[in-house]
Parts: sequence; C-alpha cells; structure tokens
Amino acid sequence: HREFLTDICRKFNEAGIRTSIFVDPVVEMVEGAKACGAQRVELYTEAYAAGYSENREAAIAPYIAAAEEARRVGLGLNAGHDLNTENLQYFIERIPWVDEVSIGHALISDALYWGLENTVEIYQRCIRRAHNIEE
Repeated sequence: HREFLTDICRKFNEAGIRTSIFVDPVVEMVEGAKACGAQRVELYTEAYAAGYSENREAAIAPYIAAAEEARRVGLGLNAGHDLNTENLQYFIERIPWVDEVSIGHALISDALYWGLENTVEIYQRCIRRAHNIEE
C-alpha cells in the first residue's frame, strides 16, 4: 500500500496537514513511513503494555530501536495504545523524545474513578516525572 500512502501523505502535506503513520515497533516500518513522506510515526504500544509487567526491559527494547530509527531519519514520534499510569512513565523515561502519546481509553476509564481533572493531572505527573520536572 506504499503507493497509496505516498499519495495521501503528499496531498495532506501540501495542504499543511501533518501526517503520521501508525506502525508496529519495527525499524523497517519506520523506514517505510519515511519513504511514504510521513512527518511522524505513531508506535503501536499494545505489545509493550502487554509485556511490561513481566519484563519491562524486553518489552521496551523494540520500541527504543524503532524510536531511534525515527529520530535518525527525521520523523517525529508519537506512541499509543494501552499506555496507562503503570507503564507510561517508564516508556517516556526510556524514549524521552516522544512528541505525543495517545491515552484515550485508559484516561477515560480512570476518570470514572478519579474524575477527569484529577486523572489528567495524574497522567501529566507521570510525564513530568519521566522528564525529571519538579512539581
């Protein structure tokens, strides 16, 4: 589908719309997104979240490799899927150049218990801690 993605990225980029392609944490997929003209990639973090409690170092390893490749080829970096208060801080500590994270499902689920304002603050605190920003 590279031809299709290349055409879509070109049209969006010409219209001033930032393009990001959702990829697995595979270096070749990052390279493919760059070849298509994307400006960012979003790493699909379900496998990281699933493996985090068992072995967080092993779970993060392919994401670090993919993130380093994105940075090497000049792509911005997003991440998302199943990130939550348990695994978000470590992810950002290990890949601090992440531009954006998508946390919709976990955030809204947590908000049912803690309230939306409190939940947003809790997630922001995870991010600040990962960047060693004092509160």
